[in-house]
Amino acid sequence: MKWLNYGHLHYFWMIAREGSMVRAAEELMVSQPTISTQLKELEESLGHRLFDRVGRGLVLTEAGRVAFNYANEIFSLGQELVNALEHRTADRPLRLAVGIVDVIPKTVAMRLLKPATQMTHAVRLTCHEDKGDRLLADLAARRLDVVISDGPIGAGHAFEGFNHLLGECGMSFFAADDLARKYRRGFPKCLDGAPMLLPSSHTSVRRALDLWLDSLRIHPVVVADFDDAALMSSFGQDGAGIFPAPSIVESRIQREMGVRLVGRTTVVKERFYAVSLEEKPKHPAVLAILDAAREKIFQ
Repeated sequence: MKWLNYGHLHYFWMIAREGSMVRAAEELMVSQPTISTQLKELEESLGHRLFDRVGRGLVLTEAGRVAFNYANEIFSLGQELVNALEHRTADRPLRLAVGIVDVIPKTVAMRLLKPATQMTHAVRLTCHEDKGDRLLADLAARRLDVVISDGPIGAGHAFEGFNHLLGECGMSFFAADDLARKYRRGFPKCLDGAPMLLPSSHTSVRRALDLWLDSLRIHPVVVADFDDAALMSSFGQDGAGIFPAPSIVESRIQREMGVRLVGRTTVVKERFYAVSLEEKPKHPAVLAILDAAREKIFQ
C-alpha cells in the first residue's frame, strides 16, 4: 500500500491557500527551501505536478486542484476530531472563534452571537472583526469556526465554504431629536435633500439603498460614508445626519443611543449569513446561533 505523507500534504495545502511559497513559509515559520523540498517530495510521491508557475505566482494544475479539494476535506475531518474530543470534556468550556465582517453593526452581531453564550455548556467566545476576505482566509486556515457576514461567499475563493442564511430584515432610519423632528414627516420623501450618513459604497446594503433612493428620485446630501457601522451611528447620535440600521435592532438603538426613528422600509433588505467549512455544521455553539436566528431573531 502506498502511504501519503500528511506533513507534505499540509505544506502543499498552505502554499495553495496562501498563493505563494513565500507567504506559506512565513505562515509555517520555516524557510522557503524547506517548503519547496516538501512540495517536490509530495509531487514525486503522487506522480503529478501540482503547480504551474505563471509570472511570479503559482497556479494549481488540474491534479493540484483535485489534491487541494481532498486536502481541505482531510484537514476538515482532523479539526472535527479535535473539536469532538474537546466537546466531550464536561468541565471544559467549548471554544468558539467567530469572524465578524466589519460592516455589520455591533448591536446586530451581539444579538446573533448571544445564543452561543446562553447554552447549558459554558462557551468561551473569541470574536475577530475584519474585512471579509481576510476573515475567510482565516476560516480556510481553521483559525475561525464560523464567519458572520453581510453577504454569501462568492465563487472566487480557493476553498469550498458553505453559506447559511441567518435571516433578513428591512432598514430603519434614525436621527438625533432635532433632526428627526425636522425630517420625519412624509417618509421617505423627507429624505430628499436631508443630511445622511451611509455605509461605504462597497457594501451590499449601500448598493441596495442607492437603488431604492434612485428609484424614488430621492437625493439626500451624503455627509459621510463609513466602513464601521458603530462609528456611523455615533456620528448620527451626535446630530451629523440621518443614518440607517437593520430593523431588528430598532428598539435597542433608540433606547441605548437616545435617537428617534425617522422611518423604515422593507424594500431594502439586509441579509446576514454564517459561513462555515461544513455543509452541516456540527459545533454546538454554531448550531445554537443558526437555530436562534431562524426561529426567534428574524421571526
